[in-house]
Amino acid sequence: MRKWYIIILELKVTTTGLYIPVAHTAAGAANLTLGVIQLALPMHQHLFPKVKKIVREHNMLRTGDKVAVGVSGGKDSLTTLYALATLRGILPLRFSVMAIVVDMGWPGSDWTAVGDFCKSLDVCLKVVNTRIGPLLFEKRRETNPCALCSRMRHGALNKAAAEAGCNVVALGHHREDAIETLFMNLIYNGRIDCFKPVVDLDRSSLRLIRPMLYVAEKTCTRAAKKFSFPVQFNPCPADGNTRRQHVKELLLAESKQAPAIPRRLLTAIKSLWEEDVK
Repeated sequence: MRKWYIIILELKVTTTGLYIPVAHTAAGAANLTLGVIQLALPMHQHLFPKVKKIVREHNMLRTGDKVAVGVSGGKDSLTTLYALATLRGILPLRFSVMAIVVDMGWPGSDWTAVGDFCKSLDVCLKVVNTRIGPLLFEKRRETNPCALCSRMRHGALNKAAAEAGCNVVALGHHREDAIETLFMNLIYNGRIDCFKPVVDLDRSSLRLIRPMLYVAEKTCTRAAKKFSFPVQFNPCPADGNTRRQHVKELLLAESKQAPAIPRRLLTAIKSLWEEDVK
């Protein structure tokens, strides 16, 4: 015989439209369960359980961790920040979260809305000012800048995280990012490879984690729309005109014919991670 329970949870509606458990925003966050949050917000069944699962399977987070979430202003990184900030009061671990923005140096950049978003989550924001954008496109005039840009941004992010006393850096790569990376390596590099859920960066003593790899991109899109995340315009001249975008469109076309393709490809990628462990 099934037993049904009714759980009443007081929620706080923030200025950004987010529903945050009051117990989490108060001092000494209560031990809320993931089930409570799911009952309060049904959409979260596609987000929190998947993040919780990969965190558990790959031992991503540990008690005492100080996590720096790399925030670009896009829907994926903002959803990552939202997920980890909320899970602080849910997981049986005690860890802290902060946000770090690497400003690319484009004219007119304004992170005020992202700062307000971070305040609503009780998260500290640090903005690192760089000239990476103008350097790549105006001075070096790179025709295929994505790889170099990524290395420079991650370098700035890791340095800022270490200076802030963080020992963990969280990136917002989701399921489709992993699949696209696998196919880019196959097509353009001739090798079967994909980035890993957890990487220990020996030079900086940082642990790099990707807690969104089980989460579908459409979940990030829905979360950003539902909760009015302050998604920022991407002024990069290469946006939408890259090899990754081409691969994304190819996979999207195939997935329309067979919706199970992303799930099956993620299973294949998991086997690569398992081989690395061995």
